[in-house]
Formats: sequence, C-alpha cells, structure tokens
Amino acid sequence: MEGHKPSEMTLLICIARASHSSDVGLKVSEISRFLGLTPPTVTQLINSLEAKQMVERQADASDRRVVRIKLTEQGKIITRKAKKHMDTTLNKMVEYLGEEESDQLAELLLKVHAFMKDNPPPNLDRLQMNGDEKLD
Repeated sequence: MEGHKPSEMTLLICIARASHSSDVGLKVSEISRFLGLTPPTVTQLINSLEAKQMVERQADASDRRVVRIKLTEQGKIITRKAKKHMDTTLNKMVEYLGEEESDQLAELLLKVHAFMKDNPPPNLDRLQMNGDEKLD
C-alpha cells in the first residue's frame, strides 16, 4: 500500500464498498457524489489508479455511453489489505484508550459528524472571486 495517496485509497475503498452490493461498478458521477469531489478530480484519481492497474473502465451493459469503474483483482487485494490494516489499527487504539475513553471518543465523533452534516463546507468550485477578497 506504500506509495498510494490517501485520496487514491479512499477512492478504492469507495468502489470496494459499492461492489459488495453489485459487481456493476460505479459511474464517475456516483464516485464524485459519494466522496464530495469534483468529477475532474475523480477522473485524475481514476487515471492514476488505472495506470497502477488497480481499477478498470468498462462500458455499461445497458448503455454503451456510460463508463463504469471497477476494481481489478489487484485493486481488490489492496483494499482487503487496507481494511485489515485499518481494523488492526482501530483495535489497537481501543486497547490503548480503554473502554471508557473509547466510548467518549465514539460519542464525540458522532457529534462532530452530525455538526459537519448540518454545516457542510462551501463548494470551492462554485465560490466566485469578485476581487474584494483580502490577500494574505
């Protein structure tokens, strides 16, 4: 897993999770929506992962204009290793913190998640620069 950018790994895991329900693959627009990234950013990540033979593009069976992104066997192996590593790390963290602090952390993370859901960051692509901004 060394050498993979965190965003590449996030994209691999996103595709892997979607693959559990079906083996159809995801459209770029679906990945973009799931991850909160712009389609051009997702396309760059896909290009990088495709060059590393982690994902492949396939035409949709029902609509040849639609391209779906699927994990290759190598991509599936990497995501399984990543999940195993994350599970191990989480278990070590729970042991390190102990039950009471782990429960407190979980409670705080749920609160932070609820707050972020109610207060999403602005979409930077839609913010317009009008020249009034102060430069740092």
